[in-house]
Amino acid sequence: MSSFRIISSDDHIAEPPDLWTGRSDSKFKDRVPRIVRLDDGGDWWVTDGIVGQTMASASKTGERFEGNENLTIVDQFEQVRPGAYDPDERVKDMDLDGVDVSVIYPNQGLMLYAVPDTELLNSVLVTYNDWLAEFCGAYPKRLKGIAMINLDDVRWGVKELERCHGIGLVGGMVPVYPPQGRSYDLSEYEPFWEAADQLNMPISLHVDTNRKGLRGQETTEQPETGSARVQMLQPDTVVNMVTWIKTTLAKMIMGGVFERFPTLQIGSVEHELAWVPYFLERLDYVYTQRFRMDHWHRFKEDMLPSDYLHRNVFLGFQEDGLGIRLRDIIGVDSLQWGSDYPHQESTFPRSRQILEEILADCSEDEKAKIAGGNAASLYHFN
Repeated sequence: MSSFRIISSDDHIAEPPDLWTGRSDSKFKDRVPRIVRLDDGGDWWVTDGIVGQTMASASKTGERFEGNENLTIVDQFEQVRPGAYDPDERVKDMDLDGVDVSVIYPNQGLMLYAVPDTELLNSVLVTYNDWLAEFCGAYPKRLKGIAMINLDDVRWGVKELERCHGIGLVGGMVPVYPPQGRSYDLSEYEPFWEAADQLNMPISLHVDTNRKGLRGQETTEQPETGSARVQMLQPDTVVNMVTWIKTTLAKMIMGGVFERFPTLQIGSVEHELAWVPYFLERLDYVYTQRFRMDHWHRFKEDMLPSDYLHRNVFLGFQEDGLGIRLRDIIGVDSLQWGSDYPHQESTFPRSRQILEEILADCSEDEKAKIAGGNAASLYHFN
């Protein structure tokens, strides 16, 4: 058994049912996220009439190893594992799983980028970020939070990133896919990239966070109840989630963002890895072999697009054995493992065993980097 340090670079919390109703600005008290028990018997988050996550996303943690028949699309808060919302219990679960440090993303928060009202969304995110800082503050050496940032108003996003840095959060996340017509290579975002760079705050692009609901959903009748009130994510969309991250990264790379901000760090989180080699090849082929439109950016540096991905983009994964076999092409220094605790598909409580299996053909140095060393370097963990 290897002795490498394990840092989960992609974990989640389950927001308490009263997080927003008990803390939010009274101006929005009737519109903030709240738990509603629908006629399917499950507890669902509803924000300003928009149905988001079900509690099942944070329940039955680890039960997939006992058979998929135990998993369900609906559940109630009482079934959520306490470590998802209680820092004391969280650390116990980390010890059980052999995880030293947990980098924490939201659960219901992922769905909040579908809320179209900018002012409401900003208020809700401030409340979440404050609570997350308190949660991580219980064990600051082991729990590290990622702030939620909205970039509808870039100046607001800069101020919130600066504030979150001040309260101890270690990075920020923005929608994996921005609103149509506002791609991240546009000049309006430059102040935000500059702030993230200067603050040493890596910025994550987490799966399933498209702005304003561009998520590939369809209204589907639920078999249990016949209700069509919930926008259900479709399996073809889950299979093709890499569409959004590839489009965003291609825009940023080919648009010269990383040429202008050479030390900025942007992350692909929970999109796995095996798509990356083909993406790298396509970036360079288009840049060097295809016709060039007058408005296409040309690098002033002697660099290829793939060089910027290797230098400026970190890549999170959970169980992508094929991606690990392609690690020499992707770049070992970019790879960061995450358990996805407490989601049903999490590797908890078998994370060390699964890591040993996935990394079996890696050298000890590669294992140490992928399992925790790369994340420790990125976030400056001791």
